[in-house]
Amino acid sequence: MHWLARREYSREELRVRLRHRGADDDAIERALDDLAVAGYLSDARCAQAIVAHKAGRYGKRAIAHALKEKGIAAPEAQAALRALDDGDEFAEAQALWLQRFAVPPTDQRERARQIRFLLGRGYPLSVAMRVLRQAGAGDEDDAL
Repeated sequence: MHWLARREYSREELRVRLRHRGADDDAIERALDDLAVAGYLSDARCAQAIVAHKAGRYGKRAIAHALKEKGIAAPEAQAALRALDDGDEFAEAQALWLQRFAVPPTDQRERARQIRFLLGRGYPLSVAMRVLRQAGAGDEDDAL
């Protein structure tokens, strides 16, 4: 209960933490079932919390990967990711780029660094290239 009072956990995260503490599998499953029935444990609610926390700072692919790492099942993950469908991924990437860099790259090395930053945040290459084009980086050499 102490862990759940601080933040939302997925069922799998709690299972791993309890196993690490030495609890047996049957006791873990009973405890997790009891928490779920009482409404304290919900993978759907955990997925929504993760999406809300990462939206705007990470792309849809990175958020989907984070959900998978937390052990969120595909139906709950897809339902939570639908909230991102209304947003404009390009606008989010552009705002993130402006916050981080704000000036177009001056050479190929800096251009590659800025693209890697956006790719690392889960945005597709096409979006990263479009952000730099909009910023005035031009299309000197799209090949990295």
